[in-house]
Amino acid sequence: MDRYIGLDGHSQSCTLRVLTAAGKDVGREVVETNGSALVEAIRSIPGSRHLCLEEGTQSAWLYELLRNEVEEIVVTVAPRRDGNKDDARDAFELAEALRTSAIKGRVYKSCGPYSELRAAVRSYTTLRTDVGRAKSRLKAIYRSRAIPTPGDEVYRPSTHEKWERKLPPPQRESARILYEEVESLTKLWSTAEERLIEASKPHPIVKTLSTAPAIGTIRSAQIVATVVTPHRFRTSRQFWAYCGLAVVTRSSSDWVCGPQGWSRSKLYQTRGLNRNRQPMLKGVFKGAAHQVCTQMTSHPLHGAYKRLVDEGMKPNIAEVTIARRIAAAVLAMWKHEEVYDQAKQRSNLMQA
Repeated sequence: MDRYIGLDGHSQSCTLRVLTAAGKDVGREVVETNGSALVEAIRSIPGSRHLCLEEGTQSAWLYELLRNEVEEIVVTVAPRRDGNKDDARDAFELAEALRTSAIKGRVYKSCGPYSELRAAVRSYTTLRTDVGRAKSRLKAIYRSRAIPTPGDEVYRPSTHEKWERKLPPPQRESARILYEEVESLTKLWSTAEERLIEASKPHPIVKTLSTAPAIGTIRSAQIVATVVTPHRFRTSRQFWAYCGLAVVTRSSSDWVCGPQGWSRSKLYQTRGLNRNRQPMLKGVFKGAAHQVCTQMTSHPLHGAYKRLVDEGMKPNIAEVTIARRIAAAVLAMWKHEEVYDQAKQRSNLMQA
């Protein structure tokens, strides 16, 4: 006796809807967002329980709390819907999608032994973003007074007073406050980086993957904390799509009639890279590719980049190609638990 449960969670309450295998609605309940109350509510549902909930702020906690109480638990990114909307409808649609196997976007939630590493990566990423935003606000003050600020000299403690004197008194005080924000956030960012490096030490795979070109410890830790296991992806193409490095194509009127009958048209139209992706991994691999293409001039991948550009490929497209090769190498290294071998990379480039 299967029961399909949709859970729509919020900060104060969670709405449950229960369906049978035939689609009959056999129950609804509003439960306080409390661990013991939710576990009790799930246990009160008879039969083999299958649970579906939306990705959100509390989805990781709900997954860890309820995964041992059900036969199956699925976290999904719910599509946008038109028309009426409320908690009961949302919970019903989640249960119905699970019952009919209509879920398209599943979110991988199991982090295994990487909970601490994942938390450290999240703190590091958040503070890095905050530092960038604070710096942008500081430069915006100078830009509003038509004062150019090339490079990062305006952020340096030794030159900050010199830059402040270029501003009128009202803006000068604002710049001083924002500079203090940048300085404090930068210190916190350094602390978060130290925590991330420390959290990665118990996991040897982080050190292994850091040998890939332009990956290093920080990017390797971000990859491991996000992916958790490489066996989620059978091929590198699946991994590319997850990282947002898959090319989206659109075609119509695929067949043309020629002297020898029908044949497939050669015209394909691309629409850029896929938007349904893991943004952190896309940033990791595109950042690594940019570093290889602009700084690591002696690396075989840099030579491959130059050849692609010389053959007429646009530089930004060539960088994406290098990012895909780095991602494929990282996936293979992880599956085989081996360090980066430049000879293998050179051999693959010769065959490409």
